[in-house]
Amino acid sequence: MDEKLVEFSNLLRRNGIRVSLAESMDVVRALDVVGLGERDTVRAALRTTLVKRGVDLPVYEELFELFFSGLADAMKELTSATAQALEMSDPDFQRWLEDLARRLEEAGIDLSPLARALLGADSGTLERMLRDAAERARLEDIQQGFQEGRFAHGVAAELGLAGLAQDFARLQEQLQSADSADPRLEAYLTRRLQDLAEMIRALVRAQLLRQDVTRGDQQRLQALSEKSFYYLSEDEIRRMQEAVTKLAQRLRNVISIRRRRARRGKFDPNDTLRRNLQYGGVPFRIVFNRKRKDKPQVMVLCDVSDSVRNVSRFMLQFVYSLQDLYSKVRSFIFVSDVGEVTRLFEELDIHEAIQSALHGNIINVYAHSDFGRAFKAFHREYLAAINKRTTVILLGDGRNNYNLPHEWVLRDVQQRAKQVIWLNPENRMTWGFGDSEMDRYAPYCTVVEECRNLNQLYRVIDRLVAV
Repeated sequence: MDEKLVEFSNLLRRNGIRVSLAESMDVVRALDVVGLGERDTVRAALRTTLVKRGVDLPVYEELFELFFSGLADAMKELTSATAQALEMSDPDFQRWLEDLARRLEEAGIDLSPLARALLGADSGTLERMLRDAAERARLEDIQQGFQEGRFAHGVAAELGLAGLAQDFARLQEQLQSADSADPRLEAYLTRRLQDLAEMIRALVRAQLLRQDVTRGDQQRLQALSEKSFYYLSEDEIRRMQEAVTKLAQRLRNVISIRRRRARRGKFDPNDTLRRNLQYGGVPFRIVFNRKRKDKPQVMVLCDVSDSVRNVSRFMLQFVYSLQDLYSKVRSFIFVSDVGEVTRLFEELDIHEAIQSALHGNIINVYAHSDFGRAFKAFHREYLAAINKRTTVILLGDGRNNYNLPHEWVLRDVQQRAKQVIWLNPENRMTWGFGDSEMDRYAPYCTVVEECRNLNQLYRVIDRLVAV
């Protein structure tokens, strides 16, 4: 069950529902308490521990039905239909199964585990055997509907369906020759073989449907990757937040690898040759330049005005993930005033921090944009904190409502900082037109990049990794 829970959690993540490791552990503890006997109880336990937002409930319900219901429901319905075909109620059918098991034991008939589970309607054992056979048949590789027959045949072969038919024929012959012959036995054995074939088909169809959902989600995310942050719907924002989280993790992994290499040092050919002159120049002893670079500092200023509110959500989420990558990260938001949100990002959960930043708890986020005024306030209060180890990252559209731009602030920042990077969510063709001051700000930036969709955000990652 643990492996199945991990697979289900991954399916939720791929469809935009955030599931942490701690929540996965909560699921295990919850199921230890409520058990696995009642499907509705399991559904409620998973929903309570894994789903945190009302907007995610429809997606969760759909995925739960897809993931947990296909095979289990099919097995239950098939067994019930078989009992009805034999014209027996559920209690009568259960007593008949118990009587059949007793007769098999008295006759000393040896059956395979599959035959015994199928005859006894042991759904738990049957499901485990079917999933094991599916794993051996590599059912997870199915991609298209026309492959159903081939994969169903592969699962049946791994399950031993041919040997099962022989077991049933031998069983029928032995029991019919006994004094306790039952006229319903032949019909039951025939139905059970048909039921097993249908269970295999249900298993294959469920896996194919699961692949379609995953593939469809990947295709939707690929389409969203080119869509401007400005025009995302609420559902698209939910999906994109998961993508930004993965992007930040990618950045974290790349930086970790580079720092491990930096600790080892770079190959120094000059010192290696000098050290090995005594060996005729043969490099028996390799020399590395182990000069350590100081961990850089980062200052991020994010425009959170109404015109770029959607963009700000993603940028703040990305800024949050930078906290543990650098020796010091100071984060600021601005519209016409500037406010520091570093402590929010250090002390609160990412979603609480972003909500606080965007809802006017730090500055008036509903004011008209005034980059120049905000930059002057930043110059007055925070310029002294910038040094040659500091990279300053600006996230904003540069639209100043025809106020004074005060570009001299960026000039002073550039003179003190290691570098200045500006990420603009507008199309580059619009820069410098109307109230855009990008033509005044750009000369004082080391890097200026258009960054209005996920694919462009991916492309600027290398710039950030190099700081």
